[in-house]
Amino acid sequence: MPLTIRLFEQRFSMRFVKSALLYSVFLSLLLLAVMTLATSTGSYSLSLHDSFFSLLKQDQWLNDPQASLIIWEFRLPRSLVAALSGALFGLSGALLQNMTRNPLSDPSLVGISQGAALAVVILTILFPSYIDGYREISAFVGAVLIAAIIQLLRGKGHPLKFILLGIGVAAFISAIISTLLTYGNLQSAMTALSWLAGSTHATGWHDVNTLSIAFVVFICLAVYQARTMSGISLGDEVAIGLGINLKKVMYLQLTISVGAAAIATAVVGPLGFIGLLAPHLARRITRSGAANHLLLTALVGAILVLAADIIGKTLFAPTQLAAGLVTSLIGAPLFAYLLIRKPS
Repeated sequence: MPLTIRLFEQRFSMRFVKSALLYSVFLSLLLLAVMTLATSTGSYSLSLHDSFFSLLKQDQWLNDPQASLIIWEFRLPRSLVAALSGALFGLSGALLQNMTRNPLSDPSLVGISQGAALAVVILTILFPSYIDGYREISAFVGAVLIAAIIQLLRGKGHPLKFILLGIGVAAFISAIISTLLTYGNLQSAMTALSWLAGSTHATGWHDVNTLSIAFVVFICLAVYQARTMSGISLGDEVAIGLGINLKKVMYLQLTISVGAAAIATAVVGPLGFIGLLAPHLARRITRSGAANHLLLTALVGAILVLAADIIGKTLFAPTQLAAGLVTSLIGAPLFAYLLIRKPS
């Protein structure tokens, strides 16, 4: 029997089909396993045994007395940031793909992540004294402004026009960022360049708190929109026939998508292709309703970024690759494959 949750006098309802529920549990356990592996890898060698009991705060079972300090002060917040940012990027991609009705939509491809990146780079290069207190705010404002410009240019055109305009705007923004990095202060430019690579290396508990709050807010808003997402996926005419205020819902979904991508980008930098790949992989795992798909996509996105962070730490150890470089190296060929398979 499917599990159905109804809240707010049945204005919100969510139906868990058996397969989606089972896969959600499986992915959650897989995420915990990858999290344990992530906390045991790094420049300082820790066993899985010490990592596991450090996470449980059972210090009496530890072989290495430094394990708890390393886990709780460095590796656990880094792993949580990777997982939460991946979940937000996946959520953003799923909403964007539903809004544009195009499976190749991704916040890093249509200018949203670049808008957030441009705002942070401007702050880093031109106003470095404000970067610590206003990075998240500037990223959100930058992403919203770019998304608004693209939407304004699109007008009432086909949703595909949003993607094409976004790709053009993203290329223009990339050129501006390159100019700022070339002619800006060297130290500030190096700081911005390190952030643009998409790294979780310098993150801490403050970033975990920021991403946790953002994830709870945006996943609730997204799931609340699940019913209208199902209607929109059937086309404008069907959605209007079902009584959906298309303009209002589109703007709301775009705002959620932009907000999720902006906050994640502000903390870890632009992570390419997660918003594209996570919804596709979640859809391949099982076919389910929109709400179930959003939850599965968030879990898949979290696992992808966490796995990319592990690969970046271990592949060329002791040299560490930024997670964003790993996701781009893996995501670009997969994106080309999707373009070849779905040329429309």
